[in-house]
Amino acid sequence: SSDYNFLSLSDRTCIIIIFLAKGIPWEVCKYFFMFVSSINWNNNYFILQYTMYKNTKITTPIAFFIFNRPDKTKKVFEEIRKVKPSELFIIADGPRKNNDEDNHLCLETRDIVEKIDWDCKVQKDYSNNNIGLRKRVSTGLNWVFENTEEAIILEDDCVPHPTFFRFCEELLDYYRNEDKIMVISGTYPLLLQNPENNSYFFSAFNRCIGWATWRRAWINYDDKINNWPNLSKSDFLLKILGDEKSVKYWNIILQEVYEEKINSWGYRFQFSCWQNDGLVIIPTVNSVTNIGFGKDATNTKGPGKRNIVYPSDEIIFPLKHPKIIERDEQLDKFITKKIHRFSPRDKTIRFIKKILGL
Repeated sequence: SSDYNFLSLSDRTCIIIIFLAKGIPWEVCKYFFMFVSSINWNNNYFILQYTMYKNTKITTPIAFFIFNRPDKTKKVFEEIRKVKPSELFIIADGPRKNNDEDNHLCLETRDIVEKIDWDCKVQKDYSNNNIGLRKRVSTGLNWVFENTEEAIILEDDCVPHPTFFRFCEELLDYYRNEDKIMVISGTYPLLLQNPENNSYFFSAFNRCIGWATWRRAWINYDDKINNWPNLSKSDFLLKILGDEKSVKYWNIILQEVYEEKINSWGYRFQFSCWQNDGLVIIPTVNSVTNIGFGKDATNTKGPGKRNIVYPSDEIIFPLKHPKIIERDEQLDKFITKKIHRFSPRDKTIRFIKKILGL
């Protein structure tokens, strides 16, 4: 007997039929049947392994953004293929004007995602012209959430661990009606152990390198951050960030975003989340690796503390949920110190640009 009903009699019978069809001798099948009948399913290893196999297919829609990087796109698409989503949105930017290489690479990239060999509803939003990353992501997600209530989102340079998909799917369901939770991230940039040993924590900072969200959250996206001039004169940032150094950093960033000097959809969504008192779920294991840094990237061409490749790792199930929905301010301090600060190189570049009037 067992407290866990993972392998029912019909499960075991089906597995044996498959074994026999594959030519496995009856004696082997008989011993397998006896073995699985005697397993103590309280053993976490067996629970994890069986549930991982049984729940391979993902029913949550996946939104996949592509452009002109076939090699990177192929790596991400292979991970998507492993979980066989029942619904897939593919959003593609078009080639840049008068760029023959782009024409070729965009076609080659789109050809990769045509190779869908599982039962899947596919919807495509392909741009004929190049509209840029910021507009392509924002308009693409507007389209996605006109057609679905929630989605897992990957760009062509975000390679997920297989457990990332299940992590997102479970938490999209768990927090579906909790408006305060606006983003589920797959990246953990600290490589520190969570002192509570939970599977994730709550942060004020978006980590949109492999993530998931709901229509109810994305609908707050403000591409122009229209309310920034009013909020910049208040203690809006101080209430969120808690220290003057961080406030100074984000004042500069958001002002440049408002003035269209920074062309990033990510900062705009960050502001939108803050305006709505939103929290971000961040796993205590990094489950997505960004392979997009380099000369062909849009926002991460050069070196910097934000441009570090963190290896992906397995998220362990069942998830251990925090007891209360509350921002982990201690871990957010580490994120601020590690990521949201101007490096000496940043300061030098900004100083030179200021002198040159750029």
